[in-house]
Amino acid sequence: MTRSLALILLLASACIARAQADALADFYRGKQMKIIIRTAAGTGYDVYSRLLARHIVRHIPGRPALMLPVNMEGAGGIVAANYMTEVAPKDGTVIAMLNQGIIADQALGINKTLKTDLRTFNWLGIMSGSNDVLATWHSSPTKTLADAMRRETLVGATGAGSVSTQMPAVYNNILGTRFKIVIGYANGGEINLAMERGEIEGKATNPYSSYVAATSYVRDHLINIIIQTGVKKDPAMPDVPLLRDLGKTAQDTAILDFISNSVAIGWPIATNPGVPAPRVAALRRAFDETLRDPEFLADAARQKVDISPTSGLEAQQMIDAVIGAPSHIKEEAKRAMEPKSDEQVKRAAGK
Repeated sequence: MTRSLALILLLASACIARAQADALADFYRGKQMKIIIRTAAGTGYDVYSRLLARHIVRHIPGRPALMLPVNMEGAGGIVAANYMTEVAPKDGTVIAMLNQGIIADQALGINKTLKTDLRTFNWLGIMSGSNDVLATWHSSPTKTLADAMRRETLVGATGAGSVSTQMPAVYNNILGTRFKIVIGYANGGEINLAMERGEIEGKATNPYSSYVAATSYVRDHLINIIIQTGVKKDPAMPDVPLLRDLGKTAQDTAILDFISNSVAIGWPIATNPGVPAPRVAALRRAFDETLRDPEFLADAARQKVDISPTSGLEAQQMIDAVIGAPSHIKEEAKRAMEPKSDEQVKRAAGK
């Protein structure tokens, strides 16, 4: 190839790239975007989503006019996921804060109301890999894992098939705890209030960073953290047992590893399947740039929000690995997530 031909090709490539960048900027300029939030206002998911929405528009080509937060709770995130595939426009103007629970749901085939394949979503990244925890209120006699093995402890949950029911069932079935799961609460905020009132002793599952960002429970020492679930211990909880370390057999460990890998997906952000590739790439770049942005990080620090990001491609690989895990491990995990008997579950009063 002659030097002049190479120069021509280089210039042509630069012109194409500039044209694509201009097209992206023209598309997004002045747009009103949306971020779909899978929980009610005031939760940790809500705090993270609104934080991202305030800052990411500065990093999207053309600087959209705004990103509007839309709370869409229901069925442990499945309502939001189904909306993204069935209703939301597939043009890159809608993103969503989903959750690891529905990824495990798809992997295990637990909830038939999920009408999409989460592997087809365009994952932009993960804002934080905060460990999930089971916590009891400070007045509960159950303050450690050993206590939870000795006495029955009432913990709140939402629906019968939700992750808030599945996780304490895993603890009971594999670790030998005696949690009694009180189902029927509409959302995590209701469970918090029930815990404060003494109606229940604890909350079956919640990201640790959500407690820090959305409540004063950690700061004011109002909860006892009993178990943490993730791929490694959170430095803020060095003395709290890590679920994946507690298996008594190789099979137990394999099940707990699958569950821990699911939880590590944390606070994932995605746009729909079907969004044009250049817009997906632009949104992924905007996500990465936002989570490095000093203004964003200062805002996160003011709200005591943990930021430990994972890129979109890495998130996609993590999600594919969980959904594509060996079928025999998924079947064993599914059994572990089912309460042993009706005696382990009761309905919340008045629900």
